[in-house]
This record gives sequence, structure tokens and C-alpha cells, in this order.
Amino acid sequence: MRFIDEYRDHAAAKKYLDEIARITKHQWIIMEICGGQTHTIVKYGIEELLPKEITLVHGPGCPVCVTPLEMIDKAVVIASRPDVIFTSFGDMLRVPGSEKDLLSVKAGGGDIRIVYSPLDAVKIAAQNPEKKVVFFAVGFETTAPANAMAVWQAKKSGVNNFSILCSHVLVPPAIEAILASPLNRVQGFLAAGHVCAVMGFKEYIPLSQRFKIPIVVTGFEPVDILQGIYMTVKQLEHKRAGVENQYSRVVRREGNVAARESMTKVFEVTDRHWRGIGKIPDSGFRLKREFSDHDAELIFDVGGIRVQESPLCIAGLVLQGLKKPNECTAFGTKCTPEHPLGAPMVSAEGACAAYYHYRGVSSKRGE
Repeated sequence: MRFIDEYRDHAAAKKYLDEIARITKHQWIIMEICGGQTHTIVKYGIEELLPKEITLVHGPGCPVCVTPLEMIDKAVVIASRPDVIFTSFGDMLRVPGSEKDLLSVKAGGGDIRIVYSPLDAVKIAAQNPEKKVVFFAVGFETTAPANAMAVWQAKKSGVNNFSILCSHVLVPPAIEAILASPLNRVQGFLAAGHVCAVMGFKEYIPLSQRFKIPIVVTGFEPVDILQGIYMTVKQLEHKRAGVENQYSRVVRREGNVAARESMTKVFEVTDRHWRGIGKIPDSGFRLKREFSDHDAELIFDVGGIRVQESPLCIAGLVLQGLKKPNECTAFGTKCTPEHPLGAPMVSAEGACAAYYHYRGVSSKRGE
């Protein structure tokens, strides 16, 4: 438990809180990118412990939350077919599409199975050659290596009835889109430690230089978050802008070279639509042409599906740090975990779910 307990240590947390209070002289808005970081912040009440000059806003780092509505509808169409076994991680099943979610398809008789690895889906495909087995490949750079390996393994082994519905997105283009927006109010970033464990942090250096903004690679425990905030505020107060690595016990500058190489063998960069945000150029992965036989979007001809998002859901504003979940008029009333309007209310890393579970509906009224 050493690597958990020491990063939840009260004395260490208080030390960083005291130091943050000591050095903070101006008002700052800092965005944590990852939904896992958001849950730590809300669960432990970190923002309430910080000086009033510091505002934390929540970024687009929940892969389930940024998966566009149209991709859920594509998954629903594919999963509804009688010749398909549709596999997915569990957190995707309750994400609402325009009319239904995958759990409703399963309840109606669709063969939808929760797996814990995309390689499990490859095994299911090998065991069921009469079926077409699809894995819902959602995530940031963190999950891309395993999904790439599943496709590569299926091709190598001749498991031709396996495919992925690919909805991979990339963090640096999202940060760039936020910073380039005329509505941007973010002055510093806590970057997602697990993404950087795979990709390294070299990609963040030109962003920091171009926009003159501090970016601190940060872990997920309370002391990690507080140290990351301290490092960010210290840069801001000293008018510096660079990339620092708080999560040095896990992250290296170059990342995981072998994992990155596995991705480049299978994926290529493409434009991606982000839920509530829109299209961000060069912000995602798609399968390379030589792996098109394993591309579910092509196999089932669902690429043309386009839908409109609910006007009641402000997920896009939350994911850009422009609003907080409890500022949504539907929060806790028309939108709950049992009846969600958007993915951030049902995802394990969703900001809306964090506010609902740890702050309750009373947070809507500021109580």
C-alpha cells in the first residue's frame, strides 16, 4: 500500500496546502485534464481547501464523456444485428445515444458482452467463427496500445471476424483547441499522468511555449494533485511557462516507446468529433488501410450516421472548462445517473457523476 498511502498522507497534503496559500497572490484558473483527477478533487474536497483565488475547472479528459453521440448510435446499430457479438468495457453500456443506449439493446436480446481487455474480444471471435465480433475501442492514448495489439493479433492469427469500432482521441489537440478558443479562460493545466506514461510529454512543450502556459504532468492521488497545483501556481506567480513532471515515479519524457510503436503500426492520425465540442483536426486515431478488414465502421457501413445532441445538456461547456456541472439547469433533476442526458453523468470519470455522487443535488444550489 506504500504507493497509495503516502500520496494520501494528511501531513503531506497540509504541507502543500500551506505552501499553495503562501505563494498565491493572484487569481488563477487551472484545468485538470483527466476525469480521474476530477473525481479525486471532488471526492476529497480539494478545491474547497485551496485559497479562494484558485479556481479548478474540469477538462475533456474522460474518454467516455467525449465519445460523440453519433458514435454511440453507430454502436447501437451494429450491436442490434443478430449476427454480431458486441463487446465493450462496462462504462460504455449506459452512455445515451440519440434514442437508446447499449444496455437497452442488450435488454432487447442483443448479444452484448462486457470484457476487461480487447484481447478477450479476439478470443471470443476465435471461439465464435459464425459471428462477427466487434470491440468498442474508446479512449485516449492510454488504451490505444492494447487496442492496436488486439487488431494486430487478430490479423496475424487470421481471426477475420474480429473488428473494432474505433473512437480514439488524443489529448494535445484538445488542449490546443481549448487554448485557441476566444472563450478560453484556462491559465494552467494539470496533464493526465497515465496518458503521458504512454506518450511522454514532449508534445506538450510546443503548446506551453506557443500559448505561454504552464503544463504540469500530474498523478491521481490527493497529494499528487496538490503538488501539481503547487507547481502550476508557482510557475504562474513567477510568470514562467513550461512543462514539468510531478508524476516522475511513473512518467518519462519519452513515454513508453514500445507502446507508441505498437500504435503507429496499426493507427494513423485523423480528425475526430468530440461530444459537445465538435470536430478537432488531427485529434484521433483510425485504423490504417492495411487493417481496414478489421474496421467495424467500414464493415457495417455506419460512417454516415450524424445526429444532434440534446440542447439541455451542457457537457461541451463543462468539458471546455466554461461551466461546472452544477451550473447546468438539468443537473440532478432532468439529468441523473439513472436517467442521464449526457455521458459525464454516467461515466466512471465523468465530472457530472463526480458532483452528483460526492456533492449531491444540493451542490446545484451552492449549499
